[in-house]
Amino acid sequence: MKRFFQPVPKDGSPAKKRPAAAADSGDAPAAAGAGGEEGSPGEEPRKFLTWNANSLLLRMKSDWPAFSQLVARLDPDVICVQEVRMPAAGSKGAPKNPSQLKDDTSSSRDEKQVVLRALSSSPFKDYRVWWSLSDSKYAGTAMFIKKKFEPKKVSFNLDRTSSKHETDGRVIIVEFESFLLLNTYAPNNGWKEEENSFQRRRKWDKRMLEFVQRVDKPLIWCGDLNVSHEEIDVSHPDFFSSAKLNGYTPPNKEDCGQPGFTPAERRRFENILSQGKLVDAYRHLHKEKDMDSGFSWSGHPIGKYRGKRMRIDYFVVSEQLKDRIISCEMHGRGIELEGFYGSDHCPVSLELSKAATEASETPKPSS
Repeated sequence: MKRFFQPVPKDGSPAKKRPAAAADSGDAPAAAGAGGEEGSPGEEPRKFLTWNANSLLLRMKSDWPAFSQLVARLDPDVICVQEVRMPAAGSKGAPKNPSQLKDDTSSSRDEKQVVLRALSSSPFKDYRVWWSLSDSKYAGTAMFIKKKFEPKKVSFNLDRTSSKHETDGRVIIVEFESFLLLNTYAPNNGWKEEENSFQRRRKWDKRMLEFVQRVDKPLIWCGDLNVSHEEIDVSHPDFFSSAKLNGYTPPNKEDCGQPGFTPAERRRFENILSQGKLVDAYRHLHKEKDMDSGFSWSGHPIGKYRGKRMRIDYFVVSEQLKDRIISCEMHGRGIELEGFYGSDHCPVSLELSKAATEASETPKPSS
């Protein structure tokens, strides 16, 4: 099968561009260096889109035209996707390659062809893609970057020094000259301590705290963070605070309530923001609760979660970047999930103004 994304060496830095003949023999349209507009010297991404697709393959099969129209309209420089839910390459019992899609069975080859077709059409043919995939149809992340931008390094682990991918493909980190872009799919807290989900989430939050404290550049952190920070970030605070699964009440009241809205998770998230000197871009601009389009996740239109919504998908930026925030918007609305494109999450966008150095380097039009 032809590869449709740029191979990434073990150190995570982008592969060097190959001659056209080599590209013709191995790379499909979405490969790095296979055309696309040229960027201005010193230009870096400023427009971003994040989306939990709740199975990217399903979205490509049924909702891709509408999502493509959104991407064409917003024209983001980078698209971050969570919950890809496509398995990594590697046959049964063999080591897996989380950077490549599985294609060793007839069904996986068919699924890969669906992806190839989707990414070969506009506007996605202008992007190259990096994957971090789980061993099964679970979790996983992807990052699409316009070909005119050249990352300094791509990593798939919060340690950044390791060539390994995070378990379940939950992290992609891209380094540009002046900032880091982090795409994460945070593990769900779960409902019960004995299922080890609380412990898994506590460990994740501890590692995130350590990560934001040691970053050496301004950070843009996005994705499904699986936490609603404050009461304003959920539609029905009392409902989510008292939510239970099968009547179970955790022994520690800090762990009680809807996963993503327990006091323990919210407290840890607040600590991450504070210690990392980070700003919630959406809340920085939108101070009031918006019951129609102020939430990124919406419950199923049928059942007790109808009309119950949470904001768990974010753009979080370093304080140094907050004055450059032009917009941060959610692109879904209403309890019927308009603009969710088949997922239970809607896309969220961020736009920054040019950095002072970029603005000074922009050529002035001739008179």
